[in-house]
Amino acid sequence: MNQDPIRHRFELFMSPDDGRYEQLIGRRRIFRYIRKDITAGLLSAAVMIPLAMGFAMASGLRPEQGIAGGAVAALLGALFGGSKYQVYGPSAALIPVIGGIMTVYNTGFLALASFIAGVFLLIAGLFKAGRMTEKIPRSIAIGLTFGIVLIIAFSQIKDATGLKEDAGFCFTDQLRFLNDHRSALNIAAISMTICTVVLCQAFLKISRFIPGPFIALAFGYFGAKTFWTDKGLQLIEDKYSSMSGGFFAFVSTKITAQWDLQTIISLLYYSLSIFIVVIIESTSSGRRADRLADNSGQPFDPHKELWGNGIINIFSPVLNGLPVCGTWTGTSVNTRAGAQSPLAGIVRFVVLLLLAGFLVIFIEKVPLSCIAGILLWVALNKIKKWEIKEIIRLGKYHWILAIVTGILVLVLGFLPAVISSISIYILFRKRFARKTAPVKARRKEIAL
Repeated sequence: MNQDPIRHRFELFMSPDDGRYEQLIGRRRIFRYIRKDITAGLLSAAVMIPLAMGFAMASGLRPEQGIAGGAVAALLGALFGGSKYQVYGPSAALIPVIGGIMTVYNTGFLALASFIAGVFLLIAGLFKAGRMTEKIPRSIAIGLTFGIVLIIAFSQIKDATGLKEDAGFCFTDQLRFLNDHRSALNIAAISMTICTVVLCQAFLKISRFIPGPFIALAFGYFGAKTFWTDKGLQLIEDKYSSMSGGFFAFVSTKITAQWDLQTIISLLYYSLSIFIVVIIESTSSGRRADRLADNSGQPFDPHKELWGNGIINIFSPVLNGLPVCGTWTGTSVNTRAGAQSPLAGIVRFVVLLLLAGFLVIFIEKVPLSCIAGILLWVALNKIKKWEIKEIIRLGKYHWILAIVTGILVLVLGFLPAVISSISIYILFRKRFARKTAPVKARRKEIAL
């Protein structure tokens, strides 16, 4: 009698021994592969600390919640994910969703929305829905990225310019805020932001083994202590006080809002938004990682990837983290550093805890403008030249749809933008018929 396929899939998904550790099993010179995983884990952890903090802060959360979410995701992703190379943690794509929640609700609502999204992801993985994103047109996927880039850029206006008042979460409020306070711009903060972007980009070009964002974090600390002392730079500790002792704490899913129809609709809306973002980001990143690594072994499993992300998003916010997913910035660093298996994720989990614990007293004294610079660097590197060329060669309707999608993300939010853009594509499908072959990305262009 054949075993029930759902039960068999469940047993496979719950087993870390699923072929992703093949490089470490039955191989000669095993320590060579372990050394590569350790190196990749160390490097990706150093990159993820400033990014995780920055994404959490841009979402309206505390910096330590980003580190906690990154640590939980690293461990659970190594055990239950679908990729050998994927780095799980806070993502720029989730900033508009989490930020939207935190402007109205509390961390309990966030944890509950993430829990529901996690259940959706478990079901989607179990019923083999991991390939659904392959049917999303490239113009929409790139347009969504473009919208996220704009959201990151606008969200950093306040910290990048050294202003201290609340700028709001809506981009129109942020533009109005910048115009109203243009006479109070802090030149030192702007200089710090620019130097941070330049440092991150320079080290990206110099060597794959130099964690540019971590070096920029150190630069920000020493800059605030030396040549930019008494220049009015706002530090992390000025806004968030101490980060010590706040990395892991149980967060209740109790919400402060009254349970009514509006709250239930909002909960479902944000849960679906997290669900969709995680699917698009994680499956896209996992497929790209296999191409970048020239993976000829155990291939990326998009269905198990959804299952692993479901487990991660159930536990991360409850342990004082935030909703997370596979993130390409970290994954590209991990893959380029020579990661061979999810052992790199376990190393990353340990390193995140150790670095955060030992360096927290220094991290607290980093200027907010330095974090803003790191996030702006991430935004600048999310749009690739070859992707723009691909959209242009696909025809005017595709690049118009990409621009419209980006604007919709900025104005309406992620989920409405996805629904609206797909509806436009379906209504005018004949106009979107591909007339030219898409541009092939060179291997080095996939990297970041």
